[in-house]
Amino acid sequence: MSAIRVLVVDDQELLRRGLRMILETDSGVEVVGEAEDGSRALALIPTVRPDIVLADARMPVLDGLGLVRECARHHPGLPVLALTTFDDAELVRSLLEAGAAGFLLKDVSADRLLDSIRQVVNSALVIDPRVARVALSRDGNAAPPLSAELTQTEQAVAGLLALGLPNAEIAARLHLAHGTVKNAVSALLRKLGHSDRTSLALELARGK
Repeated sequence: MSAIRVLVVDDQELLRRGLRMILETDSGVEVVGEAEDGSRALALIPTVRPDIVLADARMPVLDGLGLVRECARHHPGLPVLALTTFDDAELVRSLLEAGAAGFLLKDVSADRLLDSIRQVVNSALVIDPRVARVALSRDGNAAPPLSAELTQTEQAVAGLLALGLPNAEIAARLHLAHGTVKNAVSALLRKLGHSDRTSLALELARGK
């Protein structure tokens, strides 16, 4: 099986190098190019032919939002996985509407980053639950992380549940069985102390 080809886009050279070092620890991933902004990334895509673009949400010249929009227009099917921070709530909402393949906070672990890249290449939508909660909160303030007792599957389901998606769509996006999603929702209701799905989704979305 060929390695996943990644184009890294960030305006800070040290961060690009750091991401390259992390990604290249996995023999199944190959960094095929680096770009300092979205405009340069668009120029490189036809040459380096990436399977996925890993991009900072905020960059000069052309930011992550502009890059997502241009990729959707000129390179349909090429996923863009955005790296963001807690104070990017408005941008995250716009990226979601534009069709970004996922969102991760910049403090993501190496293992989670590599796993997310694989999931996105396999057509899954990856959303850090913390990003979803902040993006959909009314005031955009950072919400506390979800309970450490949640499994990785429960956290992934929580992120999409916060967006108001039904179980069937959550299952499709995460490539999970419908029963697995149903069980995860039940676990979330129990662990977070809710009796119904609506109140649970509101808490997840608002971070309250």
